[in-house]
Amino acid sequence: MTGVYLDGNATAPVRPEAAQAVAAALAAGGNASSVHAAGRAARARVEAARADVAALAGARPSAVVFTSGGAEANALAVASAVAAGAGRLLVSAVEHATVLEAARASAAAVELVPVDAEGVADLAWLAERLARWDLADGRPFAALMLANNETGVIQPVAGAAALVRAAGGWLHVDAVQAAGKIPVDFAGLGAHSLSLSAHKLGGPQGAGALAAAADVTLSRQLHGGGQERGYRAGTENVPGIAGFAAAARAALRDLAHAAAQAAWRDAAQARLAAAGAVVAGANAPRLPNTLCVAAPGRTSELQVIALDLAGVMVSAGAACSSGKVSASAVLAAMGLGELSACAVRASGSWATTEDDWARFTQAWIEANDRHAARRRATAA
Repeated sequence: MTGVYLDGNATAPVRPEAAQAVAAALAAGGNASSVHAAGRAARARVEAARADVAALAGARPSAVVFTSGGAEANALAVASAVAAGAGRLLVSAVEHATVLEAARASAAAVELVPVDAEGVADLAWLAERLARWDLADGRPFAALMLANNETGVIQPVAGAAALVRAAGGWLHVDAVQAAGKIPVDFAGLGAHSLSLSAHKLGGPQGAGALAAAADVTLSRQLHGGGQERGYRAGTENVPGIAGFAAAARAALRDLAHAAAQAAWRDAAQARLAAAGAVVAGANAPRLPNTLCVAAPGRTSELQVIALDLAGVMVSAGAACSSGKVSASAVLAAMGLGELSACAVRASGSWATTEDDWARFTQAWIEANDRHAARRRATAA
C-alpha cells in the first residue's frame, strides 16, 4: 500500500503474523468437524484461536462464537434478544448501522438513546426510560457500542450495563472499533454480549466473533449444522479464524503502540483546529487512533478527494455505505447540523507512524487553504 493510509477504522492492513497464520491454515487444510487427523488438527487451530480471541476481549473461551464478521455478530445478538422476548430495543443514536438496521429489521420496536454534544450516551435518559419500562415490552434490551467508529468517542458501557442489569435486561456492546486499540474487559464491563471483527485490528476480512455471557441464550440464525456448539451452522473458516487469533495476540502485545498514537493525533488536532476545523468529540474520552474533523463549507466528498489526490487516504464517516458519501447520522445526533456533511475521519492502525499523521495534517491544511482562496476569488 503506497501513500499515507489513515483509514484503519475501515480496515487495518493485514499484520504479517495474521497473513502467516492464514497461509499455514490453508496449507494444512482439513474440516474442523471431521474426526480424522486433518480434522482434529483443524479443530485444534479453532479452539486455540478461541482462547486467543477470548483473551483479547477479556472473556472466557467458552463464551466466544465465531462469525463471518462484526455485522453477523451484531445481528446474532439482536436476533437472539428478540427471540428471548425483547419487544422494544433501545439503541444509541450513534450506533453502527449493523446494530441499528438489525434492530429495525426485527419484529421489535426501536427507540434511540440520545447523546450529548460530545457524542456520549445519556445515561440519565436511559435510567429514566428503564424506570418506566412497560412489562408488555418484554425483557429490556439496549445496545451501546464501546467506541464510536466515526469519532472514536468511548462510551460509558459499564454504567449502562449496571442500569440494564438492574432492570433485568440485556446489554449488547459493539466492541469492533475498540478491540486492539484500548483494553477490553467483557467480564468487567458487565455486558451480556460483545462483538468483534478481525480486520479492524490487522486480521483477515471475513472473520468475527460474538462473546456471550452465561445468563443469555443465543438463537441460531444459520441452520443445518452443529458447528460453534450449535449456535452457528456452517463449516468453520479455519484460515480466517487462525488469522484472527494471530492478530488478536499481536494487538494485545501492541496496545502500548496504539496508545502512543494519541499524542500524534492530538498534535494533528491542534494544527487542524487552528486552521479552522471543528473537531467532533474533542472533549470526550476517545480512541487514541481516531480524529473526526469538519470543515465549514467543504463537503466530506471534496475533502476525501482532495486528500486522495495528495496521496492521503481517509474516509467520510463509516465505510459501510457501498462507497457512498453522505451526511453523517452520528454527527447529526451530536447536534452538528450542516457540519455532519462536511467531516472526514482519519484513523490510524498498527502500521501507522507519526509521519503519517503529520503528512495528513499538512495535506488537509493545504487543501483547505486552496479552497478558501478559490472562495475569495469567486467573491471578488
